[in-house]
Amino acid sequence: MAAGPASGRRNFLNWLLGGSAATFMAAVTYPVLKYLTPPPVQDVSVEAVSAGKVEAFANNSSKIVKFGSRPALVVRDQQGEFKAFLAICTHLDCTVQYVPEDYVIWCACHNGKYDLNGINVSGPPPRPLTALKVNVQDDEVFISEEA
Repeated sequence: MAAGPASGRRNFLNWLLGGSAATFMAAVTYPVLKYLTPPPVQDVSVEAVSAGKVEAFANNSSKIVKFGSRPALVVRDQQGEFKAFLAICTHLDCTVQYVPEDYVIWCACHNGKYDLNGINVSGPPPRPLTALKVNVQDDEVFISEEA
């Protein structure tokens, strides 16, 4: 059977529909893949971060501050001493918070608790919190990595 004008049109339409289907699949797949692939995270290393003025902390209070790309928890205990930890639970990386009524650092995800030294005392956390160094200079609280 000889190839005629109908065969050429059919090949052209098959090529056109195939190209359209491939373009449609690419237009659907690309955004889905971009959504599922997390963006690159730059680990911002810092030497020291100001947590605020000393008078901004009442005794038995806390504050969460940004420490590079991670949160840090700064606690002023009842005696007025400062303690700081990375505010990341060692169980599933949830953000922890200070509960002044119970004098504990608490993870709301799975009810994990740490004492004011960062030691895990109940719940699922397997390790203590990562401690940070606290320096008070010129009536300002600075936190930094432990050396």
